[in-house]
Amino acid sequence: MSKNVFDYVTALFNKAGYRLYMIGGATRDYLLKRPILDYDFCTDATPDEMRIFLSGGIFTFAKFGTVMLKVDGIKVDITTLRVEGQYDDYRHPSYVKFTKSIEEDYVRRDFTINAIYMDEHYKLIDMCGGIDDLNNGIIRFIGDPDQRIKEDPLRIARAERFEKVLGFKIEDKSFQAIQRNRYLLDELNPQKVKDEYDKIKKSFK
Repeated sequence: MSKNVFDYVTALFNKAGYRLYMIGGATRDYLLKRPILDYDFCTDATPDEMRIFLSGGIFTFAKFGTVMLKVDGIKVDITTLRVEGQYDDYRHPSYVKFTKSIEEDYVRRDFTINAIYMDEHYKLIDMCGGIDDLNNGIIRFIGDPDQRIKEDPLRIARAERFEKVLGFKIEDKSFQAIQRNRYLLDELNPQKVKDEYDKIKKSFK
């Protein structure tokens, strides 16, 4: 990881009085000592608050709580900590409510290994056993695996991609839920599903 990217952005937020955490695949790959391809950060600052101090921010998707920033040509996605409503279309929540709480934010995420928060001091905050699963090579849905899949069936393809690319094992309850709900992939745009599986092939080239 380019520490300069993380350090630079956290300094901007801390100076403005807000917290920023690295999250998702960025933290996961950093801990696995793998190249970071996507920089995902989360913050207790709302998009409207970010507009005040985040010069150069791209606010196209601000209403969904996501702001994009480029640092030395590297794209960074910054998402406000949030609580989400029911998923009615297998992709998007019915509502998004911003929060200041990691404890509320983590439950909406997909896998334990993608819900490890890293603060500006590189301290890890793990609410769901993600570090243990990372160390043991386990892919596990957060909470009820059937619910996580029904929120976004593309998570089936993502779990199988991580299994192949990382050499991890999908734990039994998560595996069984994937088999029960595989039919939901038919509800998605076929190209999105293909793109996810194509990432497996690309990673081995």
